[in-house]
Amino acid sequence: MTDTSVDTTTRTPWFSNLSRGERRTFWGCFGGWALDALDVQVYSLVLPGLLTLGFLTSKSQAGLIGTVTLLTSAVGGWLAGILADRFGRARLLMVTVAWYSVFTLLCGLAQGPTQLLIFRALMGFGFGGEWAAGAILMGETVRAHYRGRAVGTVQSAWAIGWGVAVLLYVVIAQVLPDTLAWRVLFFVGVLPALLVLYIRSRVREPEIFEAGRERRPAGQGGFLAIFAPEQLRITILCALVAVGAQGGYYAVTTWLPQFLQSARGLAILALGGTLALVIAGAFVGYLVGAWLTDRIGRRWTIVICAIGAFVVVVPFTTAGLPVAAFTALSFPLGFFGSAYFSALGAFFTEQYPTALRGSGQGFCYNFGRGIGALFPLLVGVLADALSIGVAIALFAGVAYAVMAIAAVLLPETRGKELTE
Repeated sequence: MTDTSVDTTTRTPWFSNLSRGERRTFWGCFGGWALDALDVQVYSLVLPGLLTLGFLTSKSQAGLIGTVTLLTSAVGGWLAGILADRFGRARLLMVTVAWYSVFTLLCGLAQGPTQLLIFRALMGFGFGGEWAAGAILMGETVRAHYRGRAVGTVQSAWAIGWGVAVLLYVVIAQVLPDTLAWRVLFFVGVLPALLVLYIRSRVREPEIFEAGRERRPAGQGGFLAIFAPEQLRITILCALVAVGAQGGYYAVTTWLPQFLQSARGLAILALGGTLALVIAGAFVGYLVGAWLTDRIGRRWTIVICAIGAFVVVVPFTTAGLPVAAFTALSFPLGFFGSAYFSALGAFFTEQYPTALRGSGQGFCYNFGRGIGALFPLLVGVLADALSIGVAIALFAGVAYAVMAIAAVLLPETRGKELTE
């Protein structure tokens, strides 16, 4: 059933209307997502230095490491979704946060490209699993009326984690020599492990999950059930939405620091300032996207943001704009390139029954990540042949088109009550 009733609490900030359990879950997932972003974005920030130092020998090699990380994160997210249906959402959230923290630390100890590839690949399992466990946990814990805003606002934590990573990069790169700075940035990535203590003591499994697990007959559900005839169309379309979302995002953000340095000639401080504008735009985009998700619906939020992202990213990367115009586009680049993520968690959660939610949501989002993982590699290969700007625009544009078309074909679920 879809609830389209008028909000009777519009004079009170929506967060204040959440219960204590909903708020604790919100902060646990918010922290997990912010620290996830910190650990993930470190690689794109140290990438130019690794190429300059000769630690990595080509853009193709750098793109391969990024792609392998995303591929393993896709597998990790898929497995986490399945395991979350069996063992619990909060339990898997703790495991995944601890996992990606440890392997980010080990990246700082890598002695060559092969070791860095292995550690980043292993880190990817936890990175992918954290979103799957956290998004399902949030979607099932927060009531329908606030679900879009709550899940979408958690997405804004990504911009905060990204911003902290950039700040650390600028400071550490100014203080330490290049040969040491990139290792220290990876060492900082162990800090998210402390979040496990908060999750363990404050975050509980959703009531709908616990009740459903007690009543569910043995053998009901399972991963293959998301491909049953009554679910197959939903699974395919959700997977395509995720392909576009992930592919477009990683085509841009993985190579953005390298683009700013090599194509635009920005030094570290100017690069950090431009990234700050992009990140500020992303943060605002996540919040506005969260609001739109409950206001106009999940589907149209995704479509509008996909169109906006396409309109901005093409001139940003290919037009050779003057400094003023280029700088002015940095904020909307971050805004439109991130806002659509605010709709994905609630949208996917509401497409599946409880018994299949972890498997369905985990598979679709991470199938998209797996295919989207090819985009950094393909951008790197095409950049070696043409230019990095053209390569980013091409693959990001295709991704946004796929996402918008698939979203239009899915049913709108705004206000849907979750049932077992």
